[in-house]
Amino acid sequence: MITLRKSQERGHASYDWLNSYHTFSFANYYDPQHMGFRSLRVINDDRVRGGAGFGTHPHRDMEIISYIVEGALEHQDSMGNRSIIRSGEVQRMTAGTGVTHSEYNHSPTDEVRFLQIWIPPTQKGLAPSYEQRQYSAAEKQGAFRLIVSPDGRDKSLSIHQNICLYSTILKAGETLKHSLFENFESWVQVVNGEMTLNDIEMRTGDGAAIENETQLELTAKQDTEVLLFEL
Repeated sequence: MITLRKSQERGHASYDWLNSYHTFSFANYYDPQHMGFRSLRVINDDRVRGGAGFGTHPHRDMEIISYIVEGALEHQDSMGNRSIIRSGEVQRMTAGTGVTHSEYNHSPTDEVRFLQIWIPPTQKGLAPSYEQRQYSAAEKQGAFRLIVSPDGRDKSLSIHQNICLYSTILKAGETLKHSLFENFESWVQVVNGEMTLNDIEMRTGDGAAIENETQLELTAKQDTEVLLFEL
């Protein structure tokens, strides 16, 4: 069964510096029908104007993934990390016993767009930690590139949860098939583009919960970028 979550149905927050769409309940957006999916708690599609960003704020007992779509994000945290995360790069932060951090658009003029993903860890009170890695478009072209996993295999970022996150880029007309593990469910998020997922049409910002399916077939109608969560 595939349950579509259309882009326009998401929660929305708009400020002079931030335009954000919430796939699941977040902050002032509350929908009891969309509180998350299995261990996936937050997918926020954030666009931050040049020179603006999120000031220093705390997190605890959460795995936070930032997937940079366009532009560059400047990160600083209480662990002493200072970095620039650019398009194609992925960051994983374990908040654990508690961290504070800030995220700003590195450019004074150009917009940055990134997906902010929250996943509760398997246990509370973990030591805070940080990882960041670049995954080239060539690695993702026409194939699912593993970018986050429990054991950090294949140069993926490691996460304290039984979840695998893949990214792919498909050219118009290209088809990609993927077999699903038994007892796992999945979530597909269209980052950019237009495609069919097992004959269901999906566009930029659309998501889909996948339950009791054995195989996925993605066919791009235009150049398309997709995230696949196995949960």
